[in-house]
Amino acid sequence: MVPLPKTNDDPLKFKDQKKYTERLKIARGKSEFQDAIAVAYGKMGTVNTVVAVQNFLFMGGSMGVGVGNGIVAASEQAIEKKAPLILFTAAGGARMQEGILSLMQMPRCTVAVQRLRDAGLPYIVVLTDPTTGGVTASYAMLGDIQIAEPNALICFAGPRVIKDTIREELPEGFQRSEYLLDHGMLDMIVHRADLKDKLTHLLGLLMNKAA
Repeated sequence: MVPLPKTNDDPLKFKDQKKYTERLKIARGKSEFQDAIAVAYGKMGTVNTVVAVQNFLFMGGSMGVGVGNGIVAASEQAIEKKAPLILFTAAGGARMQEGILSLMQMPRCTVAVQRLRDAGLPYIVVLTDPTTGGVTASYAMLGDIQIAEPNALICFAGPRVIKDTIREELPEGFQRSEYLLDHGMLDMIVHRADLKDKLTHLLGLLMNKAA
């Protein structure tokens, strides 16, 4: 595992029905990680690879400073090791308890992805169900290759919100993986059971190495 920077647990002293610190304590009690992301470095086939994974069980995979730190750390690790980065997304969007600090992670992570591009390193995104909100509006849709799992919800605003806003019936399967693939927003849909082989093959091609 790649160690991630520690964050200020409650920068805004936020409280709704519970204190933010209490919500974090509950989330950490369900997980071995301190926030909604983990980063690891190892081999996929013959290719040294950095992998970052968002954890939906940790406060809905919501994007706060901790997640931003994870994306930046993953990018820096990939650049240091001259390795590709694979990101598995799962998120309900920005973390409201961190307010503007959460939204600031969108440009921050976008810059981290651009640094990978400047270094000539591949960035592959695997979108899982659901990937929504500010995550979709930033680093989740910037991959050199965009992969999704079958029937994953991938959107900024959800279909119910859009339907209530425009007062129109939405197309069947709207904002699901298959719909997005048909409309050019994804490169492929891969079942989770086939992901390892597919990613290993793609990395071999992108890094010019035999799998």
